[in-house]
This record gives sequence, C-alpha cells and structure tokens, in this order.
Amino acid sequence: MTHIKLPRALRDVFLLLARVGLGAVFLAHGLQKFVSNGMGATAEGFAAMGVPAPTLAAWFAALVETVGGAALILGALTAVFGVLLAINMIGALLLVHLPNGIWVTDNGYELVLALAAGALALAAAGAGRFGVDAVLGKRSAGQVAHVREAVPAGR
Repeated sequence: MTHIKLPRALRDVFLLLARVGLGAVFLAHGLQKFVSNGMGATAEGFAAMGVPAPTLAAWFAALVETVGGAALILGALTAVFGVLLAINMIGALLLVHLPNGIWVTDNGYELVLALAAGALALAAAGAGRFGVDAVLGKRSAGQVAHVREAVPAGR
C-alpha cells in the first residue's frame, strides 16, 4: 500500500484550519466558564455532575480551555496545550459523559471525544509553518547554527 503525502503548503493550511477551528471551540468553552456562567456557577455545575474537587476542576478546565484555545489558534506551544486539552476532555468524558452513551443530545461523549482526538492529533502533528511555534523554531534553529559557526571545531 502506498502512502500518499500531502504537499507541505496544503498540509500547513490544513493544520492552520484545524488549529483555528478547534482553538475557537476550546476558547469559547473556556470563556463561557469565566464570563457567561462565572466561576462560582461553573464549580457548582461541576459539583452537581459529581466532579471531584469541583472548584479546582472548574478553574483547571476554564484556564486550560481559554489559554489552550488561544494557544492553538496562534500555534503556540501546540504540543503542550494539545496534550493538556486532551487530558481535560478525557476527564470530562470519564467523569461526566461516558454513562450517557455517545450522543451529545443525551449529554453523551461524542463532542468531548472528538475534541480530545483533535487536540491529540495537533499535539502530534504540530502547528505547521503558519504558527508561532514555527517562527520560534526557526529563530532558535538559526541561533543554534550561529553559535555553531562561532565556536571553532574541536571545542
């Protein structure tokens, strides 16, 4: 079986679209917890759903979703925030949604599973060249090359 590889430019555009789409959903959910609901109501809701340490869990979820969503949009620390967002969603799946089956209309896990899978995929694939990670990576690689040129061989 032959592996088909996307042209780099198309791959980077797809990663950008995936990051912005997924990041926007996470950012909206995080801001909803902070702004629309408020942290007190969010913690109360978590407690009513049986989430352990509901205040701590509410703050963790709100911060990871808000900061992580913005980071995905920017393509900054994509691997780190991809993993944190996936952990957050897996927690929601296990603690709240799993007993309700798959369908989101029944408060099931389809959305949190899709969000976790997307976040993990971005963590594995990276931001692509249209993100902050690529800009910082190029700058860092250039600085390392500059240092290597400045140090004589054999030292």
